[in-house]
Amino acid sequence: MSSTIPSTGARTIDRGAYGSGTLGSWQNLLRRISSEQEIQDALVFNGIFLFGDSLAVQDGKALETLIRNRTGDSVAVHDWSGQPTSAAVDALADWERRFGLPSRIVMAVGSNDIFDPPAFAAQVERAMHIAGPSRTVLWVNVHVSRVRVPADIRAADESNSAWINLQLEHAAVRHPNLRIIRWAAYLASQPDGPAAHLRDGIHTSPLGRNARNELILRAILAH
Repeated sequence: MSSTIPSTGARTIDRGAYGSGTLGSWQNLLRRISSEQEIQDALVFNGIFLFGDSLAVQDGKALETLIRNRTGDSVAVHDWSGQPTSAAVDALADWERRFGLPSRIVMAVGSNDIFDPPAFAAQVERAMHIAGPSRTVLWVNVHVSRVRVPADIRAADESNSAWINLQLEHAAVRHPNLRIIRWAAYLASQPDGPAAHLRDGIHTSPLGRNARNELILRAILAH
């Protein structure tokens, strides 16, 4: 997650066109990208490609270990903090062109699209076109409700997250091979709300990391 909105109060805040602010520069933020050998291994053994943002940068190593231990699958990742869905789909297109794709793809992106929610649907369509109808695309939906911003911005985060998730639901109707991992619904179902699972309203606590990774694993096992 990268935004021009500061984490503390300010005299003026750019709320952007949709109330959550604007996406800041992310190209120099932390990333985890598999080597070409790791990508080739995932292809040879028909493993999994995973494209993620800062949640995946933070939680990805634990997820990869969990997947390998429980399924034996090789995993290749393109995780980049702050990246919007468009950048992740660009990476998907690049890997498809250079290497080809395995039968399962996990897209763990969308949180950074709260700054421009209408752009999200077209990126999902791009991803599904690249993947084609014979591959399963598992997409983790989003929950953003930043705790260190003014209340109206936090409300916009929640509204824009719901907007993104609705677009994803609509895409799943059009694409039977698109399966949604409902992280937002899981958080909403917790008796005490999402606070124990999130350290800042977006990124996971240890409890949240384990829960989110387990949801992703269950979806992989189901498909």
